[in-house]
Amino acid sequence: MSYPRIRISDAAKHVGETVSIAGWLYNLRKSGKICFPLVRDGSGTMQCVAVKSAIPEELFETLKGLTQESALIVTGKIRAEERAAGGYEMDVEAADVVQKVPEEDPYPITPKEHGVDFLMDHRHLWIRSKRQHAILRIRHEVIKGIRDYFDSHGFTLVDTPIFTPAACEGTTTLFEVDYFEDEKVYLTQSGQLYNEATVMAFGKVYCFGPTFRAEKSKTRRHLTEFWMVEPEMAYATLDDVKQVAEEMICFVVARVLENRQEELKTLERDITKLEAIKAPFNRMSYDDAVKKLQSLGSEIQWGGDFGNTDETLLTADMDRPVLVDRYPAEIKAFYFEHDPDRPELALGVDLIAPEGYGEVIGGGQRVSDLETLKKRLDDHGLPHEAFGWYLDLRKFGGVPHAGFGMGVERFTAWMCGTEHIRETIAFPRMLYRTRP
Repeated sequence: MSYPRIRISDAAKHVGETVSIAGWLYNLRKSGKICFPLVRDGSGTMQCVAVKSAIPEELFETLKGLTQESALIVTGKIRAEERAAGGYEMDVEAADVVQKVPEEDPYPITPKEHGVDFLMDHRHLWIRSKRQHAILRIRHEVIKGIRDYFDSHGFTLVDTPIFTPAACEGTTTLFEVDYFEDEKVYLTQSGQLYNEATVMAFGKVYCFGPTFRAEKSKTRRHLTEFWMVEPEMAYATLDDVKQVAEEMICFVVARVLENRQEELKTLERDITKLEAIKAPFNRMSYDDAVKKLQSLGSEIQWGGDFGNTDETLLTADMDRPVLVDRYPAEIKAFYFEHDPDRPELALGVDLIAPEGYGEVIGGGQRVSDLETLKKRLDDHGLPHEAFGWYLDLRKFGGVPHAGFGMGVERFTAWMCGTEHIRETIAFPRMLYRTRP
């Protein structure tokens, strides 16, 4: 007789019923004539109780001899049990072992302490562990929250190319790719330039996909491949960017707190830090940020960009993010509009997270005038022919517009309280790591 197969997360709906669970052996405890296989299926874990006198002896011996991460389908009656993980247990009636991990070649990740390199080499298996599983489920919640925010605020998702013919954030961090017939193209650094085209068609858009930076950085905040959400708005200014960034952050944090309490508990995240992330955020100009940092002992000089240490120092006394605006134009990309009152400043903003997580959002107002944009391209040594279509956007209905980008991994690391963003993506790509 076959029984309905359920997900462990739905156990509460099936108390008193006989059902099947398909998963993997997470752990096994044995006590004389009873054994307790702990089964995971991706949605949760279920403690199963196998009593020797209640099932065929052969089945009991099979279960007792299972190895970690063996695949099996267990059938039995669900009952509530406060002491069990998840609050429910299964009384085993039958089981089918789909694949048993060989005893002579056991699962390599054990409860003992493993080094980071070992775990990263076994990342394809490490993601099964409780902590990594929790982090990636929070990442899922973050992505869903981001999409729900923009989808419910009139934005249209328009995907942008991964192969691009020109730089967006500067030519020194491009990955070059051989295209057809000896043409050179590059892996995208950002979808922003294409967003500026689609926003003139739809008014409010966002793209969401992988981006690449050939930055030889080994800090805990950097990956060479990461996922970024980038909204763009027509008829918008720097103030609109700050408002939307603040709203979106608050929306997504609330979602994580609402739906991922168990995962946050697994990570031992101090949720009071997340509960403090509410509007209004702190706000200051670049000028004032430099003065504050200098008063705290930083060697930053006006005109320099903030390093990781500066960002951490700046927010040390804050319980929520700070929006720092009007950076020197010299350290910002060619497409930033300049402040009409102080042309040496760009109408850009960075959102810097507390607890040492640094910049999670960067954006601002774009150049909308055709002649100004041509001059900017010249100033940055960029060829007009490569940006012909981008110049068209100012020629045919150019309007003030603005947007920002947010890296999903950095944001997720902040939500999880993890030290390094390599744990916030399933298969991280870093300076010296392209496998698995």
